[in-house]
Amino acid sequence: MFFLQLRRFWGELYYHRNKVECDFVVRIKDKICQAVQVTVSLAEESTRKREVAGLLNACKAYDLPEGLILTEEEEDEFEEDGVRIRVEPVWKWILSGRTFLS
Repeated sequence: MFFLQLRRFWGELYYHRNKVECDFVVRIKDKICQAVQVTVSLAEESTRKREVAGLLNACKAYDLPEGLILTEEEEDEFEEDGVRIRVEPVWKWILSGRTFLS
């Protein structure tokens, strides 16, 4: 469901993998402009570390100031290693009609 919604909004989606992975990076024209992780929950510390690490890796690789983690129900916003990270329930993100973070 999330993949189809991203595809509808953004079109070109890719997977980022270096030392860690990021579920989706969005390319518009010749520029990566968004990094997104999708997980059920960040409640477990090991999951949180893995998801944030993947998102940070992609944001740093493409010089993105912010990233998005979509979850089932959690909501938060924080900064880590100079990158703004927003955590939002996927249903809320879809209903909001927002296509980018800002």
